[in-house]
Amino acid sequence: MTNPTYTSTTERVQTWLEGRALHIRFNNPARHNALSVDMWEAVPPLLRIAEHDERVRIVVFSGAGAKAFVSGADISQFEDMRAAREAVAHYEQMAETTLTGIHDFPKPTLACIRGWCIGGGVNVAIACDLRIAATDAVFSVPAARLGLGYRYSAMKNLVDLIGPGAAKDLFFTARRIDAAEAKSLGLVSRVGAPEALDALLAEYVTALSENAPLTVMAGKAITREILKPSTDLDMAQCASLIRGCFESADYTEGRTAFMQKRRPVFTGR
Repeated sequence: MTNPTYTSTTERVQTWLEGRALHIRFNNPARHNALSVDMWEAVPPLLRIAEHDERVRIVVFSGAGAKAFVSGADISQFEDMRAAREAVAHYEQMAETTLTGIHDFPKPTLACIRGWCIGGGVNVAIACDLRIAATDAVFSVPAARLGLGYRYSAMKNLVDLIGPGAAKDLFFTARRIDAAEAKSLGLVSRVGAPEALDALLAEYVTALSENAPLTVMAGKAITREILKPSTDLDMAQCASLIRGCFESADYTEGRTAFMQKRRPVFTGR
């Protein structure tokens, strides 16, 4: 695919390409970026384009403004979308499609978090590969205060990331935690002052833009295999991914650049 354009299906999701990073920003500041139906539906088409766009090496999710990443689902739509059994099934399938699309996206994804990261916001963040947060970030999974059933995939992502004990603590109590505790639990990787978050994000974007994309994508895919039950582990796929790295032009470039003491220039081929 040659230089595709990225156009969101709703003004509540902003998107732009900056260098090697595709930015997807939730833009519903009047509701602290709560996810409305059109916002859920806007993400998968963007990811389908980015998957085959050689310019894109990382996708960054963020929230508009300084008050929230995502404050949860837009509860003003709950009466319409979750009141009837069929509506519940539709809403859950829509959210599942979006979150699975982020989780299974073959290239690295990163959530850049400021302010509230609640419910659906946590689900978006833990569907990503990497999470960085400002010190003003606040996290919570308030399902138990709302009487909601939580999908298997969302619970599994949380358990895989922070372990069953910490996951049950957050889920059962529905308590709010700050960025420091989120880092101690492994919910986020790095924390910085709000004014330093852009620089921290730039550090990640630069690293992911410059490192060998085939190696990074193979590492992501193999990590996903590791987290599967042993009976479902696809060792043939793992071996194929590793072989593809060693047979690539990027491997030749990496070795040559190392010997020549220069920075490698990887093309993803």
